[in-house]
Amino acid sequence: MTVIVFGSVTADLVFSLPELPRPGHTVLGPGYRALPGGKGANQAVAAARDGARTVFVGAVGADAMADIALSGLRGAGVDLSRLATVKAPTACAAVCVGPDGGNQIAVGSGANLLASAQQIDDTMLRPGAVLLLQMEVPPAEVAVAVMRARSRGARVILNLAPAAADLPRDILAALDLLVVNEHEAMMVARRLGTAPDAAAIRAALGTDVALTMGASGVTAATAAGLFRYPAFPVKPVDTTGAGDCWCGVLAAALDRSLPLDAAMRRACAAAAIACTRPGAASAMPTGAETDALLASR
Repeated sequence: MTVIVFGSVTADLVFSLPELPRPGHTVLGPGYRALPGGKGANQAVAAARDGARTVFVGAVGADAMADIALSGLRGAGVDLSRLATVKAPTACAAVCVGPDGGNQIAVGSGANLLASAQQIDDTMLRPGAVLLLQMEVPPAEVAVAVMRARSRGARVILNLAPAAADLPRDILAALDLLVVNEHEAMMVARRLGTAPDAAAIRAALGTDVALTMGASGVTAATAAGLFRYPAFPVKPVDTTGAGDCWCGVLAAALDRSLPLDAAMRRACAAAAIACTRPGAASAMPTGAETDALLASR
């Protein structure tokens, strides 16, 4: 079928630094790289490299940054027929990466704020399709896309990242799967008045929940019960796109009708590989690379 990714696309300026800056602190690094990024684009690249037919829905400006931002999507063969060119600058992110692979990121949203759910044609949201969303485009547009997909039978996955914006409870309850990290889980739990764990959030919403915890792996609460998936041990180089890799590969695996258990394990393997490479979209593994890691464990 098809993985439809509605979300952000950015040009990333990546700075490898001897330490991450503190407030009021300037850190000099040896240089920088201009790379494609944005949570939506990263997830679309991950899904496509894992073998899914992938359509990206988002917006860029008519500027030089757009070529950088779109290079990863084009290289992965993602369908860009639903991309809009708008009268706003292409989004840009400054990504500071420390020696342990940790990062600090600032984003100028630009054209991402003009991405619209109306760019998704109704015929795309048919049963069997997977709609994957994040929160770097307007929350109101995310909400519209969720409800349209739900009414037409598509499977809906939301990565609630970043979790600064609030979505109504009924939107979260309409999802097939909610993906959160520990910080995002705490924010959701406060809004719902429950504990910040996958089982409690699922009980409050009635929606399957995957809680990603970096090197501690993933906990998933579903109708079938509570499951834990350990992370694949690696020496991280850059963790910037690991969560996006996990979401994109999960969507691709579910699109191929893999059971949720197998899809989550595959996503953990792919995310581990992404951590060993610099950059975000450029770090996403191919399906063959993920297969090889899974076969070795």
